[in-house]
Amino acid sequence: MVKFIRGKPLWVHILVAIALVFILLFLFLWSLGFVTKHGNTLTIPSVNGRSLADAQKILEERGFEIEIQDSVFVDTAAPRSVLRQFPEADAVVKQNRTVYLTISRAVAPTIDMPNLEGVSFRNAEMVLRQYGLRLEDTVFKPDFAKNAVLEQQFNGERIKPGTKIRMGSGIVLILGSGLGQDEFSVPDMFALTFADAKAYLEASGLNLGAPVFDPDVRDSSNAFVYRQSPQRFTEDRRINRIRQGQSVDVWLSVQKPIRQADSTLQQPAPGTPTPNQY
Repeated sequence: MVKFIRGKPLWVHILVAIALVFILLFLFLWSLGFVTKHGNTLTIPSVNGRSLADAQKILEERGFEIEIQDSVFVDTAAPRSVLRQFPEADAVVKQNRTVYLTISRAVAPTIDMPNLEGVSFRNAEMVLRQYGLRLEDTVFKPDFAKNAVLEQQFNGERIKPGTKIRMGSGIVLILGSGLGQDEFSVPDMFALTFADAKAYLEASGLNLGAPVFDPDVRDSSNAFVYRQSPQRFTEDRRINRIRQGQSVDVWLSVQKPIRQADSTLQQPAPGTPTPNQY
């Protein structure tokens, strides 16, 4: 073959070279189908929402491999169920393709409870979503700060900011409903303990303002109210009026005060200034 070519003119050499190129190109294209498995494609089934065990069985039976790409917590999804898959369902791919799955976590992660008190209801909703917490319920309470969060509760108790809590937990928000329209008499808090005074105000739809304790008070719940603002009576001896949602400030001492003969007057604890001195 070589001797045959050597004895031929140049144009024969060129034709032989071109023929060899075409033969090699044909062989390459013909073998490409075997190398790339051209035509051996599969359609990826949908496994979203299925358990990880079911998804693995379905995909492996179709000739796919699986790999867990990520795990996230979603309170509405079943534990260890498929949330996302890549490639997506109905995608046409080659055999033995790896399908990457994102599954839901079986145990909710622990987070720090955010501080929602004092913010608007709308902002509180956004923060709850950002932290992965649920708004379980809203309870309205008379307060001048309408639609503001007065208190955040979990399992019926106030939860402080920074407290560890599971993501997905339900939070109850106590919201201000604004001031009531109806006026009623200012309640008489004289000689009540601090604990009783708080319960009395809450039952009346009023808020406890700033409690002022005498220096010798150690147990606040057993301290006694000897002064309040607004007072029960005005200076001209008329009954004061108040609306739901307003606040009442109280002054407290260790000793229980004694009311004077005139029921409209209040006798403070010994050593404390009288209301007329303020």
